[in-house]
Amino acid sequence: MKERFLPIGSVVLLKGAKKELMITSYCIFPTGTQIQKDGTEKEADKKMYEYGGCTYPEGIVEANVIHAFNHADIDKILFVGYETDQYKEFTGILNGGYEIYKQKYEGKTTEE
Repeated sequence: MKERFLPIGSVVLLKGAKKELMITSYCIFPTGTQIQKDGTEKEADKKMYEYGGCTYPEGIVEANVIHAFNHADIDKILFVGYETDQYKEFTGILNGGYEIYKQKYEGKTTEE
């Protein structure tokens, strides 16, 4: 099983990005309008992302703005957040069922 899900509080730099993000949540389902990398807006696709985050060090400056991304988008891990037994148990559950839930949410089957 592929391991993913860095601890909450981890700080990362995404591929092609200049600004760091701090992981604040897991399993993000964007809704409404999304702002693309080029600054244009579009309606959210029915897609699930592994992480949600905010800019670092500013934090959450707008309540309705969250950066959704996947582990594969990470270029560098700059800081690894606090790890406890609870974190390990929780991420074990996430790792065990994430792909299945993602496929169901996005309307995909394993045959695709």
